[in-house]
Amino acid sequence: MIDSDIRCQENKRIYFPFSTGQWRLSLGLKALQLEDWIQIDQEFVPYLQRKAELRVERYADVFASTPGSEAAQQEVLDLLLDHLTQRFPAYFHLTAGAIVNRLTQETWHPTDFAAAPLDLAGRLVQEDLCLMLPSEEGYILGTASLSFPSYWRLHDKLGRAIAPIHEPVPGYAPQLQNPVNVYFDRLRPESPGYRTNWSITDTPELYLGSNHTERIDPAGVTIETAGEKLWIRVERQTLRRLPLTQAILFTIRIYVYPLSLLEQYPAAAVGLKTTLDQIPPDMQLYKSLTPIRDPLKRYLEELTR
Repeated sequence: MIDSDIRCQENKRIYFPFSTGQWRLSLGLKALQLEDWIQIDQEFVPYLQRKAELRVERYADVFASTPGSEAAQQEVLDLLLDHLTQRFPAYFHLTAGAIVNRLTQETWHPTDFAAAPLDLAGRLVQEDLCLMLPSEEGYILGTASLSFPSYWRLHDKLGRAIAPIHEPVPGYAPQLQNPVNVYFDRLRPESPGYRTNWSITDTPELYLGSNHTERIDPAGVTIETAGEKLWIRVERQTLRRLPLTQAILFTIRIYVYPLSLLEQYPAAAVGLKTTLDQIPPDMQLYKSLTPIRDPLKRYLEELTR
């Protein structure tokens, strides 16, 4: 699947959501082909190794669940095991009640995760998995395997509904709250969707589990150093209704590219430069673009002359 915001380089997908050069706060959802639900590339093993490290270092920060979510968790695991063994039979194999990951040389027994099936699901893929459960308040974040958050903490959001979760996002309530609620209510199991989101960071680190607002240290970021000091961080998000429990699985796959990659894609660099001029000041502050906006723009101008 290739569309206007995706390139491929050495089997790694490259998403440039800003390539259109247009900024608009919107859902931006597209139809998802189920065969493209989970993505595997050459960084699969490093991503899963980083997840394993985080489970040892800070398990309570990367996995959490609420009571009553077990059935939906199990449904996710069952769907994922079926998908992985059929879509990637060279990598995943079910045998004697265990799932074998040939890429990492790991064998997992689902029965060991009866109390937290989503924990096992998150160990099998590069994506983070967030399970939204229907409730009287709307959909709440009931369980998550979240190893690679982008400046938020799982325990700040666990058990909360969609609107409070997105409260820090400028313009969410007036512009997105109703469309999101409508989409969640109308989402059908056979019609999943996906979207992409982007930010600029000063680190390639996958785990950014803090809620501080000043995310980027502008020290040393100049027109000459921006290409090596700044990184494009993209979230590929999918939404899929679970047919049995009616919960919604929200997956987040993180892609990180050096800003210097845009030297190979001048049209995307033009798109980013044009987009920066359109982002409202409060959103620039939220996305931590304000401290590095000037050297970033000058760097992009040099690339696009």
